[in-house]
Amino acid sequence: MLQALIMLLLVAAGATALVVQGRYDARRTAEDRSLAVAEAFAHAPGTAVALRSAHPAAQLQPATEQVQKGSGVDFVSVLDRRGIRITDNDPTLIGTKAGGVGRAATGEMYTETFHGPPADAVRAVVPVTDPGRRVVGVVTAGIQYGNVGQVLDQQLPMLLGMAAGALLLATGGAALVSRRLLRQTHGLGPAEMTRMYEHHDAVLHAVREGVVIVDGDGCVVLANDEAHRLLGLPGDADRRHVRELGLGPVLTRLLLSGETATDQVVPAADRLLAVNTRPTAPYGGAQGLVATFRDTTELRALSGQAEVARSRLSFLYEAGVRIGTTLDVRRTAEELSEVAVPRVADFVTVELLDSVLRGQEPTSAVREMRRTALRASRGGHPLQPVGEVIRLLVADTPMAAALRRGKAVLVPDLHCAEDWRAQDPEGARRALDYGIHSLVTVPLRARGVVLGMVNFWRGAGFPRFEEEDVAVAEELVARAAVAIDNARRYSREHALAVTLQRNLLPLGLPDQDALEVASRYLPAESGVGGDWFDVIPLPGFRVALVVGDIVGHGLQAAVTMGRLRTAVLNFSSLDLAPDELLGHLDEMVTRLDTQLDGPSATADDDRVPLTGATCLYAVYDPVGGHCTLSRAGHLAPAVVDPRGRVSFPDLPLSPPLGVGGHPFEAGELELPEGSRLVLFTDGLIENRGRDVDEGLAMLSSAIADADRTPEETCRVLVERMLPGHPSDDVALLVARTRLLDPACVATWDVPFDVEAVSRVRGEASRRLADWGLEETAFGTELILSELLTNAIRYGAPPVRVRLLLGRTLVCEVADGSNTSPRLRRAASTDEGGRGLFLVSQFADMWGTRYAPQGKVIWAEQRLEGAPEPDPSALLEVLGI
Repeated sequence: MLQALIMLLLVAAGATALVVQGRYDARRTAEDRSLAVAEAFAHAPGTAVALRSAHPAAQLQPATEQVQKGSGVDFVSVLDRRGIRITDNDPTLIGTKAGGVGRAATGEMYTETFHGPPADAVRAVVPVTDPGRRVVGVVTAGIQYGNVGQVLDQQLPMLLGMAAGALLLATGGAALVSRRLLRQTHGLGPAEMTRMYEHHDAVLHAVREGVVIVDGDGCVVLANDEAHRLLGLPGDADRRHVRELGLGPVLTRLLLSGETATDQVVPAADRLLAVNTRPTAPYGGAQGLVATFRDTTELRALSGQAEVARSRLSFLYEAGVRIGTTLDVRRTAEELSEVAVPRVADFVTVELLDSVLRGQEPTSAVREMRRTALRASRGGHPLQPVGEVIRLLVADTPMAAALRRGKAVLVPDLHCAEDWRAQDPEGARRALDYGIHSLVTVPLRARGVVLGMVNFWRGAGFPRFEEEDVAVAEELVARAAVAIDNARRYSREHALAVTLQRNLLPLGLPDQDALEVASRYLPAESGVGGDWFDVIPLPGFRVALVVGDIVGHGLQAAVTMGRLRTAVLNFSSLDLAPDELLGHLDEMVTRLDTQLDGPSATADDDRVPLTGATCLYAVYDPVGGHCTLSRAGHLAPAVVDPRGRVSFPDLPLSPPLGVGGHPFEAGELELPEGSRLVLFTDGLIENRGRDVDEGLAMLSSAIADADRTPEETCRVLVERMLPGHPSDDVALLVARTRLLDPACVATWDVPFDVEAVSRVRGEASRRLADWGLEETAFGTELILSELLTNAIRYGAPPVRVRLLLGRTLVCEVADGSNTSPRLRRAASTDEGGRGLFLVSQFADMWGTRYAPQGKVIWAEQRLEGAPEPDPSALLEVLGI
């Protein structure tokens, strides 16, 4: 009966709460709907215009009625700034003054429950503003208060029905629970259950063994008096989680693991307890654990020894974590001293061989070492400072003996160590006067080689070293020696990789007139990588700019970079278009990677695959400022125009080298004179703290200055983008464009007729005279005649001749054929075949490059100090 009454009260309270909540929600819904209608009407584009017109009521009344019908509100009114109704759904109210809208005239928008004529309502008031943000009118919309609760009134019967149903369900559930409890207690009544509980409780608390029952969630269900005494449990331990009781990590883990344990010894406060645990589930109970505890005071002595061992193991573990966090030899030595003071010694000094500090192989000369680290628990110590050379002049000092034996030497009392005092009598006297009284010296050995030594000193306030301390010191130094040797090996490899990388990169930028170029290469903090750049002069005063990035770091990446750079140099000598060059480079990378995966590859082959390397290849032509670029998985360059505006051109992007299966495409840029082209690898703009977009924005800001030279641009980029050590290596190339003077370019379109050769030769001779190059006219005319004759005889139209004057003189003959000329030695009976030989004798260099339609044969002559052709060779080839 009591349960039914409680259920009735709860259901009644819930139904009342639903009704109250429903009325609140209905009012809020009315406010939101009114505000939405009023705000939409007030902000409509024509509302403010209509209010400023001569007849606002005529324009707004139809719209007001239409909005009221379509929005579900009871009224919509438009008022002027004084609150006089201009429009209203009730025409009798037009011209009357609305109350309570004064706040809207100041620009405030609000909702309220309005009481007054014409009816109580929930309404929203929104000011209408003109483009100058001045209030020109007010819009009100609302729902009459009597209509707000209609929906709730319709739902009230359903709510009462649900409340009645809930009451029936609750009453039935209570009856079912009562019957189930009666079955679970096997029909025992309250009195019988009370007597049974008292009997069990008396037995549980009378035993002299601690008992704790933990449920499946890790909360204490029951703990007897003995458990409270042995474990120091608080009085409110029941129902608290095991982790909240402060039992220590071992005991807490046992009670939460659910595993079986038998007589496991666990320290608890000042006791050692034998713990037995058994899960309760197999015995018919719920998931949980029963643990019993016995006090084993006879094991206290053993507990002390175990604690000492545990402390030492904990210290050595901590040392293993803290020593060797970097690959720096000096820092690793400092970490060793920081770990050891004050837990092992009062002072610690670390001496290393100079060869170890330089990253070289340790030498056998161990009589001189340099103090690398010193740590003291207090200032004003008498020991030699860091950086001084420590010389072992006396053969029987503890340090020399430790190095000779290869193991630690203990000196419990330095006052009795005559050999140690003989090494440096004055320094020994100062140390003893300071209070230093005990020493353990340990050789730093790794892989059987001495790297240095470590000295542990104790002074006043510390006990003397004992044999047990020696074992800890040796273990600590052994771990540090491995870390120092690893750092030494890394330093050596890093130095070798940096040297190799810098030797594989261009040692200097070549002389050329087309571009003013500056460059930077910065290795990563963790080691060099495979980033590289190159500047390659091409025929016709053109220049190729290259930037690339190899996946990985270290020597292998540097060697791989060298192979790719050499390949690019070789392919560029063929004067290929950028997309064709990257296509050949991609094929080479694919072949090399196939060899790595082939049958000759071994399991211990540590060569780095080339697949994934990126490259950007650009060719700039100073005749007209045309630049052709192609990129394989590389970032697009930045372009700074002569006015300092920065852009990142949208160039075709092909997959990285070695992926294969995709053709390479080229993009075209027209660069005015004075433009800067900034080529870079991803290490410049991307790191752990910023993404690519942020890096590009920073780069754009750094280079947006029209007056900076390429060298100044490189300096600013390094200062702003890489303030510390970069996480990835960086290659940077900045080139400012120049244009060849139009007066130094002569071009002729040649008819496809042999008779036109003499005319073009004459015009070229006159142009050479204008340039003051009469002394080179003979050789140039011969070169031009031979190339032009070959183009007309063996080529295809159109034919064009171009002379370029720079630091050299370049003669180019272009035709529409793709047939490549070939230098050969003509027989004495041949009528032809000697033209290209003559060209090769009079020109310093000559060659062929292919265009989208046809080819260009070019020949280059030096203007000063040009060698004369060998007359005898000319006569021989001409058969004279």
